[in-house]
Amino acid sequence: MPTLTHSTEVPSPVVDVEYDYEELPETSPLTMHLIAGAAAGIMEHSVMYPFDIVKRECGRCGVESCAAGGVATIVSDALMNPFDVIKQRMQLAGTGYRNIVDCASKVLRHEGLRAFYVSYPTTLMMNMPFQSIQFGCYDIFRRTLNPTGSYSPITHVFAGGMAGAVAGALTTPIDCCKTLLQTRGASADMEVRAANSMDAAARIIFKKQGLSGFTRGMKPRVIANFPATAISWTTYEYFKWVISRRDAKRNF
Repeated sequence: MPTLTHSTEVPSPVVDVEYDYEELPETSPLTMHLIAGAAAGIMEHSVMYPFDIVKRECGRCGVESCAAGGVATIVSDALMNPFDVIKQRMQLAGTGYRNIVDCASKVLRHEGLRAFYVSYPTTLMMNMPFQSIQFGCYDIFRRTLNPTGSYSPITHVFAGGMAGAVAGALTTPIDCCKTLLQTRGASADMEVRAANSMDAAARIIFKKQGLSGFTRGMKPRVIANFPATAISWTTYEYFKWVISRRDAKRNF
């Protein structure tokens, strides 16, 4: 406990207090966690968008941590998959889409609503292990680099970056299948245009490129995920730290 200094007349204000950084106080509402996570996501995607274009063009592990990442991904991907399809199409060279609305309307008109969700099962099969690996690896790296559990930006940067790099590398084969499905409508190859599942996409990749086709884009993916997840985790941990300090002082 901290040492508090009091005068003979009026107690002096508390300058700092001890708190458990790793766990937000029970009084912290769910919205505080959501705000921290949202801020992390905004910073990550704003900063890393150019690297994502390059990647696309280039062709302790606690059970609780892994499960949290997987369950959250199911809901998130259900909402975001159509936007991911649009992003993939607009990042392809020479597609000629003027804007998001133009891209979405043309995909819907020529390929139907199914085009926005044909890659959803594959996206889940990629993102669920990606998030589980990322959450688990981050927990391992963070505890290894910083056993005390204190707020340490350097630890969060390296632990988050390494977790994202490992998860990105291990899920690259599935990402290749997902990308083929999401961009199939822009291909002149009728076999690619007819692909409708991860299994079909995998067969096409193997047929045309062999095993090496499943590692295409791995280096850019790793390079992109290292800073992306470093930014995300560091921002999240910072907001959690700020919220913890505020609530600890308020409840003192």
